[in-house]
Amino acid sequence: MKYIFSFLITTLCSIAFAQGSYQVAVLKYNGGGDYYANPTAVPNLVEYANQQFDANISTEVPYVDAGSPLLSSYPFIHMTGHGNVVFSNSELENLRNYLIGGGFLHIDDNYGMDQYIRPELEKLFPNLDLVEIPYDHALFNQKFKFNGLPKIHEHDDKRPQAFGIFIEGRMALLYTYESDLGDGWEDLSVHNDTQENHEKALKMGINILQFSLINGGLE
Repeated sequence: MKYIFSFLITTLCSIAFAQGSYQVAVLKYNGGGDYYANPTAVPNLVEYANQQFDANISTEVPYVDAGSPLLSSYPFIHMTGHGNVVFSNSELENLRNYLIGGGFLHIDDNYGMDQYIRPELEKLFPNLDLVEIPYDHALFNQKFKFNGLPKIHEHDDKRPQAFGIFIEGRMALLYTYESDLGDGWEDLSVHNDTQENHEKALKMGINILQFSLINGGLE
């Protein structure tokens, strides 16, 4: 059964994410990777959305296991880490049902996850490609205008890229690579980020929330 959310745009310059409070979550996974990295990231994004755009998102951001039946309680789930990721067959089935049912998963490589997450995504949807999202996609033209994914942290002198898995025309999964949005969402003192990069990361995060929740992942 597809998830149904009621969303309003209150003014041309602000976003009302939903009537009534709801929660977003962070995905907990096995394999040894640090799923708990960037603990202030999503709470800061939620606070920014609530304060700046009158969103009504719960400030409690729980961790949810990949195999948990509670997965479907959250319309938006964030995943990050630096290392290994392993999904069991039952976890893959649970994630697959969640995404097919209308859920949205944002995976943000915190540097080092890429070589591990890609094989797992191939297992998750063996018949669907992870496709690069072009600069003119609706994801980059929500509340804020971006010319593609912003570069927040430099690692290997590679360009930032956004990839998606689309189910019947809807983006169900977003994978952000060589950008480090989550680091940018964290408290400034954690990575000594500039205020400019912090705000740039948060604004891109607002676009992701708006695109996935208000637009339902549709262009």
